[in-house]
Amino acid sequence: MADTPIWTGASTYVTASGMVPFMLYESDAQYVTDAPKVADFCARKLGYPMVNVELQSGSFFTCFEEAITEYGSQVNQFLIRENMLNLQGSPTASNLQGRELLPNMGRTIKISRMYGSEANVNPAYDIKKGFINVTTDVAEYDLDALWSEVSESGKTIEVRRVYHDNVPAIARYFDPFAGTGLGTYSMLQEFGFTGYSTGVSFLLMPLYADLLRMQSIEFNDMIRRSAFSFRMYNNKIRLSPIPTYNYKLYFDYMIVDDRDTALGSGSFASQTGVVSDYSNVPFTNPTYSYINGPGKQWIREYTLALAKELLGNVRAKYNTVPIPGSELSMDGLTLRTEGQAEKEKLITQLRENLEKVSRDAQLEKEKNEAEFLKDRLKFIPLGIYVG
Repeated sequence: MADTPIWTGASTYVTASGMVPFMLYESDAQYVTDAPKVADFCARKLGYPMVNVELQSGSFFTCFEEAITEYGSQVNQFLIRENMLNLQGSPTASNLQGRELLPNMGRTIKISRMYGSEANVNPAYDIKKGFINVTTDVAEYDLDALWSEVSESGKTIEVRRVYHDNVPAIARYFDPFAGTGLGTYSMLQEFGFTGYSTGVSFLLMPLYADLLRMQSIEFNDMIRRSAFSFRMYNNKIRLSPIPTYNYKLYFDYMIVDDRDTALGSGSFASQTGVVSDYSNVPFTNPTYSYINGPGKQWIREYTLALAKELLGNVRAKYNTVPIPGSELSMDGLTLRTEGQAEKEKLITQLRENLEKVSRDAQLEKEKNEAEFLKDRLKFIPLGIYVG
């Protein structure tokens, strides 16, 4: 132990010399300047120069690097939890470190696009039109055999709309503005309007009269006759009533593969190069020079806790050291316990501070401020207007 070089009271950080394991912050001039100062701070807090500190410069620098990384990790984890809904689907190639993260509707828009596509509202894929030839007395038709295999090379199609309706009610009675066929000719004659038109005489009828007449025709078809309907199963269509003449039946459809390509099969995870979960949100280590004063103070204290734990591990290897005529007891276990307790305390403190500035906490604070302001304004007398 005596042959091992220990802290000498001064140090210099030499970049690219392997003084720390990962060398994450050596390109930051502020980090290179602060590293020896933090090492001196920790050594003095551990009792130097009154007692020897059995650590080297690289030991303090390693603790300093770990403290910065831990601080950035805690902050980044908080940001990921706070913004996960907004970050999902964003490119993983971008670096979010140091960027402003604002609430957005990106994920909501994607989900809305899926629902909208299924409801035929600005779908993300092509809606095509096809038809089959309907023949007399044949009610069932296979759309895959008659259309998909012939026109879409056998690709799976999904029918979105079938144009199978009866003749519109408005076209099944005389022109509502005409005076013939509706029993209104005599009314025209009473008003003396019959002699003013060479072709047909017109009587202006209220709009609700047309609506009631069309409704009457449609109810008659539904109750007294077999209403036009169809049933789909496995891309086979069964028509009702059974056709009594030949005609073309049109329908709208889309190709299932086109939907899966446009919408990613309804799953963000099927897309490559985008944020899918907690593991691939593109946050990197923080830039040390951008960390504010409170953050750097936390890092210094966490570095001291790490150094204390490390020194405790070193001294714990030698619980007692023989000296002439006696033994010297080491405080390794005590230092290690104190260092671990201080680390937990600092982590808890940082997490609590982050939660206090979360979006929910800020919105709650703004709500309380608005309510307090409203109560305060109640005591302000209203101005008296003098005209």
